[in-house]
Order: sequence, then structure tokens, then C-alpha cells
Amino acid sequence: VQLQASGGGLVQAGGSLRLSCAASGCTFSSYGMGWFRQAPGKERAIVAAISWTGGITYYTDSVKGRFTISRDNAKNTVYLQMNILKPEDTAVYYCAASNRGWGRDHSFYDVWGQGTQVTVSS
Repeated sequence: VQLQASGGGLVQAGGSLRLSCAASGCTFSSYGMGWFRQAPGKERAIVAAISWTGGITYYTDSVKGRFTISRDNAKNTVYLQMNILKPEDTAVYYCAASNRGWGRDHSFYDVWGQGTQVTVSS
């Protein structure tokens, strides 16, 4: 299983970005997916997660109402739409996959993408 994340970049506060994570080498619809982020000097933390079918989603409190996780199983891709971005959203964002479903802890996930940098300027 391989994950390829993309879509990061530099954006001003209040702006939007959409991250994508394309999966290959697996039956994508059998995997729960998560987005995590890691800022300099901080631990990797959950941002959002989505179940196999997309019927269950989870968001950390700080992004509720601003970020939306979704998936397209026909395209083997999971997305993270990020709106009203804030400087504190600046981090490297990672997508992750687990064939056990979805979870909030990074140890739950077996496969990780390479990360994409998101920088929000004030």
C-alpha cells in the first residue's frame, strides 16, 4: 500500500486549501483513512478521520466547522478541504490508512504518506 499526499502550499489566513491523498496497491474501500499534522516541536496529532464508506467522520475540535474530510473510493483518494485557515494550522500534513477502520491515535494506522507542507501566513 502506498499513499501520495498533495495539495499543500502557502496561503494567507482566511484562505483555503484542499489536500488530496491517492492510494495505490490496496483495496481502498477496505481502509479507514486519517489526516494528521505535525508542527515544529510538536507531536503528530489527528486532524480528521473517515470510515471505509465515508459514513463516519471525526474532527479534532480545533478544525470543526472549517475542515471537511471526504473520500472517493472510485478514485482511491481521500480529501481534506481546509477553509478559514489560521496560522496555527501551519504544519506538515500526513494521510494515513488502516485496514482496521478509523481511529484517533497515530498508532492505529499502518500506512503513511510522505507529508505535505501547509503554511498559513498572518
